[in-house]
Amino acid sequence: RLILRRAVRPVSKMQAGGIAARRASARATLPAKVTSERFTIVGFMRIGAHLREDAAPLKTAEELGIDVFQMFVTDPQSWKKPQPHPEAERIRESPIDVVVHSSYQINVASLNNRLRMPSRKAVEQQAAAAAELGAFGLVVHGGHLRDGEDAAQGFANWRKLFDRQQDKGGFGVPILIENTAGGDHAMARTLEAIDRLWDAVGDFEQAGFCLDTCHAWAGGEDLVGLVERVRAITGRIDLVHLNNSRDEFDSGRD
Repeated sequence: RLILRRAVRPVSKMQAGGIAARRASARATLPAKVTSERFTIVGFMRIGAHLREDAAPLKTAEELGIDVFQMFVTDPQSWKKPQPHPEAERIRESPIDVVVHSSYQINVASLNNRLRMPSRKAVEQQAAAAAELGAFGLVVHGGHLRDGEDAAQGFANWRKLFDRQQDKGGFGVPILIENTAGGDHAMARTLEAIDRLWDAVGDFEQAGFCLDTCHAWAGGEDLVGLVERVRAITGRIDLVHLNNSRDEFDSGRD
C-alpha cells in the first residue's frame, strides 16, 4: 500500500536533500507514465507505505527511504487497549512522518450500542496512542449500517463522536475518516454519502479525510477528477491510500 501526504512540516536543508534523493530514486523505478509531466504533483507529496505489523517500523521506513509510514498501535482485529510503544520517542523525533490506522472492527456509525460504544472508546484510546508517537492523524473507516437502518442516525452518531470528545478536550490527533465500499450501506462509499457525512462533522477542526483509491473504485466512483470532487465537499484530503484493486468497478468489495 502506497500512501501520499502533502508536506506540511518544515524540514532542514539536510533532511530536504535526503527526501529529494529518496524521491529521485523512487521515481527512477516507476513506469514512465507515472514520471511524466501529468504526475509532477507527486513532487509535492510525502510518499510512504503501510508497515502493517512491523516491530521496528522506523528502521524499516529508513531502509525503504520513505517520507511517511502508517502503522497500527494495537492488534487491528481486537479491542485491546494500545500499550506504550518501545520506540515512541525515536518515532516522535524522526523527520519521517507517521500516521496510525485504527482497528478494523471499529464502527462509529453503528446503531448497535454493543458495537458503537466500544468503537468510541477505541478511537479515543488509539488517538491518544497516536499522539504519543507524534502522528499527524488516526485513520478510521467510515463504518456501515445494517439493511433497513436509517442512514441519518449513522451520520448523527459520527457527529456525536466528535461532539462528546470535544467536551473532554478533543482527541489526541485529528481523526481522518476513510471512504470504504463494503456493501450498500457503507457510510462513506459514495460522494453523496460523504457529503452527508461532512454535513454532520465538517465543522469540527479535528475531522479530516483519507481517500482510498481501491475503496473509491469499488464504490463506483470514477477516479479521474475524484480528488477535486472530494475536496469540493470536504475542503481537504489529508492522506491518500493509493491502492489497486483485484475486483471490478463498483463491486462493493473493499
